[in-house]
Amino acid sequence: QIKTKEKDKYESVQIALGKKRKEFKPSEGEFEKGKKIDVSVFAEGDVVKVSGASKGRGFQGVVKRHDFKGAPKTHGTKHAHREPGSIGAVWPQRVVKGTRMAGRMGGERITIRNLRVVKIDPEKNLLYIKGAVPGARGTLLEISG
Repeated sequence: QIKTKEKDKYESVQIALGKKRKEFKPSEGEFEKGKKIDVSVFAEGDVVKVSGASKGRGFQGVVKRHDFKGAPKTHGTKHAHREPGSIGAVWPQRVVKGTRMAGRMGGERITIRNLRVVKIDPEKNLLYIKGAVPGARGTLLEISG
């Protein structure tokens, strides 16, 4: 999408549509104004890395979030099967920063490396990548070679 001074009050080439936008300056002469950027910059067999926001999991406990094992199911354990256990000693009389606890999980920027481009469809502007990519369907992804 091309932005003009008459219509939009500034000149630019819009590369992607969506909520999250990041300004970057390409190297000199890499892109001209009005040039369309498509999947032709990649080739079949290229190894790429894909970055994006992972799926949000909501508020999760320590067993799912940090792979804690939990307490034994028998031998006197009553209501603490999935609790973290002790979160600190008597001294320093506080919870140390960085202690792994329950909380919100997912929804953070993840980069998956060494994914292979299997096929390119220039007519539909599609890039086929082998492997899992972060996020739900429709998530904005950053693909770099």
